[in-house]
Amino acid sequence: MALLDNLLGMGGSASGTGMSPLKMALLGVLAYRAFQGNRRLAETLGRSQPGANGVNAGAASPGAWLGSLLGAKAAGSILSGGIGDLFKQFRQNGQGDKALSWIARGPNKSISPSELEQALGDEKIDWLTRETGISREELLSGLSRALPETVDKLTPDGRLPTEREAERLVC
Repeated sequence: MALLDNLLGMGGSASGTGMSPLKMALLGVLAYRAFQGNRRLAETLGRSQPGANGVNAGAASPGAWLGSLLGAKAAGSILSGGIGDLFKQFRQNGQGDKALSWIARGPNKSISPSELEQALGDEKIDWLTRETGISREELLSGLSRALPETVDKLTPDGRLPTEREAERLVC
């Protein structure tokens, strides 16, 4: 699990008590289909007590959640499929060239918050803001900075990982 945590930058929050809402949103973007229709993201990640801003203060690491809840094989499938779903959605919404640059070798194209909003769509953004407790603006701004590098790190061979390759990221 440490590799996935390192790849996603998913160490504890600044206070050391758990995952930041932005990191939770990043994981939610990558595993949206798996989370959608299940328990609330915060509950799924093992959060227990709400913090001052309405977001719970402590959580298990997302790598631990993926690995322990579903097993490494299913977690690999979720991660691999999630990146593929994200790329497909970006392509359908006019931002495929940017997402492709994150997957392919070479420099990553940046994406503005408004372009990210277009690519993700209102339904996913609304869900992420509800689940993380952060504002739409903060969510889009943070994800526009973090998503290119994260996808790049999860696709080190310049292509979408197979389920087996993604399994290794969570084991």
